[in-house]
Amino acid sequence: MAEAELCPLLLDPTRLSIVSLLAATEWGEFGWVRDSVGLSDSALSKQVTTLSKPGYLEVRKGYVGKRPRTWLNLSESGRDVLHSHVKALQGIVEESGRTGRERRSLTD
Repeated sequence: MAEAELCPLLLDPTRLSIVSLLAATEWGEFGWVRDSVGLSDSALSKQVTTLSKPGYLEVRKGYVGKRPRTWLNLSESGRDVLHSHVKALQGIVEESGRTGRERRSLTD
């Protein structure tokens, strides 16, 4: 696997929340995602467009009875990017902790 990298799109907490939520499920209904991350329809729609452009999200539209529905799924590439992003964040935290402990040991 390639070196862990931060994804610029996932630096936004809202987008990180969306992909993290979808990583734990398959094909979440738009309303459920909206309510879970606390966004309006228009705000979620904008984020879905942003995350769909690089292929991180898959969007499926259909009907339940006569009501239109939209389902969202985190694609395989989206899962890979999320994994790399989280690994890079963990690396930052670990390196910062190590640096802090080293500095503290020098001043003790």
